[in-house]
Amino acid sequence: MILIGESLNVMSKTIGPAMKSRDAKPIQRMALAQQEAGMDYLDLNIGPAKKAGAELMTWLVQTIQEVTSLPLSLDTTNVEAMEAGLKIHKGQAIINSISCRPERMEALFPLVKTYDALFVGLLIGVQGIPRDAGERAMLAAEMLARMAEEGIAEDRVLLDPIVLPITSQQDQVRGCTEFMQMSRDLAPGSRSNCGLSNVSNGAPEELRPLLNRVYLAMLLRYDIDAAIVNAFEKELLALARGGRQAELCLVHRVMDGEQPDLERLSQEEAEVVKTARVLNGQSLYSHSWLKL
Repeated sequence: MILIGESLNVMSKTIGPAMKSRDAKPIQRMALAQQEAGMDYLDLNIGPAKKAGAELMTWLVQTIQEVTSLPLSLDTTNVEAMEAGLKIHKGQAIINSISCRPERMEALFPLVKTYDALFVGLLIGVQGIPRDAGERAMLAAEMLARMAEEGIAEDRVLLDPIVLPITSQQDQVRGCTEFMQMSRDLAPGSRSNCGLSNVSNGAPEELRPLLNRVYLAMLLRYDIDAAIVNAFEKELLALARGGRQAELCLVHRVMDGEQPDLERLSQEEAEVVKTARVLNGQSLYSHSWLKL
């Protein structure tokens, strides 16, 4: 699967100030660290960048691609800044993202064609966040129809069902999983993506890697193609690259409704089972879910 490093983000306490002051060194160090960790793409998130966004994006793309040949996922709501980055980007970039809102598709689909880009198709429409898997499917169908009208092939899109935090949106997490289960039948020529770390937002920091990893194991059952991840979660990367097969099978057994005897499992295995139950909606989330 395609792994996209999430750490070049304007919200970062180190990267954000470096972007503002045009300090290349912290940005280049982070780009190289994520490359060494095994990322396939680097997400470059500059936010809305309403002031001098095009200049900032141009400088950042040049700065990063001075030290790495990894392609970038360009992440901004500023269309001018997006095009500025695409113009100078080396290789095939990802536009992160294009929502199902008509004005966003109208503004950004031409950039997909002009710059031969892939794009994250964010399943959010004019009514906001979809409520369940069915609404996500309807938005995906709407986007695919619009792509067909514009002559954009299905394999250009990475459909993203919008992963929300388990801490506050447990039903929505299940809705994302259920959409992934149906996505292959809905759009066999397309690919899928998620912002994986979103699932653990708001959880205790030391427990976030476990939530992220177990949710990835669940999505791997439905052959997810790409994910935006923390490049420094080594166990998660091992899972994504085909390792930790026993853990993967354990998660899938829980998804099938099995109830493994926790007393016969190691502590690590028991924690995986409890986490899979929470993410699958079989038990309620609380910060102390591992102790229950």
